Amino acid sequence: MPSQFILGLITATFIGAVAGYLGSLMISKRMALVGGPLGHLALPGVALSLIYHYNIFLGALLSISLGALIIWWLKTKTKLSIEALTGLVFAAGVALGFLILPLSQAEEALIGDITKVNPIDTILAVILGLVIFFVIKKIYQKMVLLEISEDLAKTEGVNVKRYNLIYLISLGLMVALEVKIVGILLTAALFIIPAASARNISTTLGQYGLFSLIIGMVSAILGMFLFKLTQVPAGPLIILVNTSVFIISIFLKSE
Repeated sequence: MPSQFILGLITATFIGAVAGYLGSLMISKRMALVGGPLGHLALPGVALSLIYHYNIFLGALLSISLGALIIWWLKTKTKLSIEALTGLVFAAGVALGFLILPLSQAEEALIGDITKVNPIDTILAVILGLVIFFVIKKIYQKMVLLEISEDLAKTEGVNVKRYNLIYLISLGLMVALEVKIVGILLTAALFIIPAASARNISTTLGQYGLFSLIIGMVSAILGMFLFKLTQVPAGPLIILVNTSVFIISIFLKSE
């Protein structure tokens, strides 16, 4: 069986890459802050997983999926932005999660624990990561069109509700995967920072998506090797590597 480090490395690599790619759409759709609340929305499911000793991914997925569906349903019924609706739903989720979260296991829930990744987690990360990537790749152009103008997208025959639902479900699945390695506090950073770095150095839409993916993947790999050297929690290290890349991208942009 692969070592614990190899399992964590494979898991983090796939999650980092696909999260970066999704993040390029998140920023384009002005949804940069949605990933954080969705991560916090996972708290009730993560808390129940820790209490009853079942897979954190499953608990996070159930909690986030329910929240994403509620957000999507509310979006069809109101004129409020997705950001506002996400904030409303996540507040209730966080309150419930902290009521039931065991304090002794709070650190694992908040910043993740890559040392507890098992072969099933890795297989899920690889399979779901690939599925999410190809789904988003297929709808990428239509989602960009939605960002430009929903009315224009409708005239082109785009089913706005369906594409928004597909995107939210993909986002929810990705957040559920992220919780294992970076916890609920840092999920948004895996989306936002690689995409922000890519935006600084890309000149075309194609480059933007590709660079977001590469930066997310490389940052995850470097973060994991730093974890091996220092034994500091991997999640924060991955985010700090991403942040360093962003700072470098600013200087590359200025040139």
